[in-house]
Amino acid sequence: MSEEYGSNFITLTDEDGNEFELEHLDTIEYNGKVYMAFFPLVETEDGETTDEAAEEDYGLIILRVDEVDGEELLSVIEDEDELDAAYNEFMESLFEDEEE
Repeated sequence: MSEEYGSNFITLTDEDGNEFELEHLDTIEYNGKVYMAFFPLVETEDGETTDEAAEEDYGLIILRVDEVDGEELLSVIEDEDELDAAYNEFMESLFEDEEE
């Protein structure tokens, strides 16, 4: 986890060695699994980091937390139905928070 931006930001590395900065928005448990929602961040030419989702109209990145050999890993959700269900749970959770 990158501490450069604080505890709400993480750096992920894909299988090709590319690093991505993500802003953690929320974590939910749904159907016995844990899901985390993120917005991607990009570094501008002047070195500033911006919320790419706001500027480029990107959507949420939703990853599932899987345990592999006793270690928690973030996994891409391949199943469209699972991804849609997790997305709907996040949206419901976000709207619930706004109503309070």
